[in-house]
Amino acid sequence: MKSNKIENKKINNKKETKNKKIKKKVLVAMSGGVDSSVAACLLKDEGYEVAGVFLHFWKDEKGGNTSENSCCSLDSLLDAKAVAAKIGIPLYTFDYSNEFKKEVVDNFLSEYDSGRTPNPCVVCNRKIKIGKLLKQARSLGYDYLATGHYLSTERKNGKTILVKGKDKRKDQSYFLYTFTPDELNHLLFPLGSYRKPQVRKMARDYNLSIASKSESQDICFLSGDHNNFLKKYLSLKPGNIILKENAEIIGRHQGLQLYTIGQRRGLVGGTGPYYVSGFDYDKNILYVVNKWDELSLYSKKFVVENVNWLSGKELKRKLKCSVVIRYGHKAVTCYVYPGKNGNCLVEFARLQRAVTPGQSAVFYNDKQVLGGGIISSNY
Repeated sequence: MKSNKIENKKINNKKETKNKKIKKKVLVAMSGGVDSSVAACLLKDEGYEVAGVFLHFWKDEKGGNTSENSCCSLDSLLDAKAVAAKIGIPLYTFDYSNEFKKEVVDNFLSEYDSGRTPNPCVVCNRKIKIGKLLKQARSLGYDYLATGHYLSTERKNGKTILVKGKDKRKDQSYFLYTFTPDELNHLLFPLGSYRKPQVRKMARDYNLSIASKSESQDICFLSGDHNNFLKKYLSLKPGNIILKENAEIIGRHQGLQLYTIGQRRGLVGGTGPYYVSGFDYDKNILYVVNKWDELSLYSKKFVVENVNWLSGKELKRKLKCSVVIRYGHKAVTCYVYPGKNGNCLVEFARLQRAVTPGQSAVFYNDKQVLGGGIISSNY
């Protein structure tokens, strides 16, 4: 009889364990800001087993003046620690400074030195902030990695898709087109269905000390002016600025790496304003025009290299969709044609101004992110 009681108890314990919902583990990238802090709070409220992680990135120390990276300053770390303590979750710190310098900063400088205008946030998300961290989170036994980005994932036809955030002004889907279907299955973006004012209010409701903290809009590793950073690390050669329409020399540029198509800032001389329209690297000439809507600043087609399709499948035939050619640019209708070696040809339905090599072109079907790549040339 005693043996039967023990056996029945074991069976009941197994049933209880099977029926009990197991908490999913999620690692939240926490920068000490409002967005990532509220993301952690929301996930904990939803019943996840939450831990935070603060990442240390590279700091600019050249010239003897060490400047803090705004994403990982001491104040940011203390804010992240305070939030973690407030909501009762552990906070870990990972040092990604070497990887950040190699993958993000060196790429940033190399791209500018090659005459392209990169978007370092796209590279950082792919290689470091999400890409590397997701792998580490999974290796440590976490089911998901979460961030405070304004976008969402949804299930469609049995697959995870990436979609724009509800807050059109804050939508950050442009930066995250680089991931695979499997990676999307393990990413959470709790803020995708909220607008920034709502997130601010939630931070106050959670009584978080960072509820009124301002947010940085700059590239995190730049220590001051963008061009001053390039001047510090690149070898620049001054040359002539030539007005394209009549070949008149109207001034001197400080180095072609400091300029990008359509740019007005930093151009002086003659009877401006002037806008960058092209480069001659052999002769070290910067070509400009003096009309914002000069036809030479517009393109009908361009090539995108190393395109990543979030479906995991290569493009096989002509695709009609919309495209964003830089962050904040309004999505416009286009046709995408498959090319070779992961490249595609994109044709606008209407001419577009200042298509810039080095920037990302991201493709959408309404709010769904289809994929994207790097603009390599335009014509």
